[in-house]
Amino acid sequence: MQEEASTRIEDLITVVENQITDQEPKKVAETVMRLRMTGYSREEAIEYIACALMVEIYDVSQNNGQFTLSRYEANLDTLPDMPWADEMNLDIGE
Repeated sequence: MQEEASTRIEDLITVVENQITDQEPKKVAETVMRLRMTGYSREEAIEYIACALMVEIYDVSQNNGQFTLSRYEANLDTLPDMPWADEMNLDIGE
């Protein structure tokens, strides 16, 4: 179970890295820069962004919906705060 969760996180980080490389959505690269400027390492910033992506994917899977870019970007805007963390049982250390 632990290995499976680790693989999922690695997959999300890969997606975030690709979003940064592709500059799509642009808000991802902007969020990395914003978090870096407030003292977070690049790795921490990417992990936070992966959490925001996880929230969007979770919502899509639970509600049989579609990926909503505006909701993903809104979640990126809240980082490093993660108001959704309690309901998703996320434990991200700062």
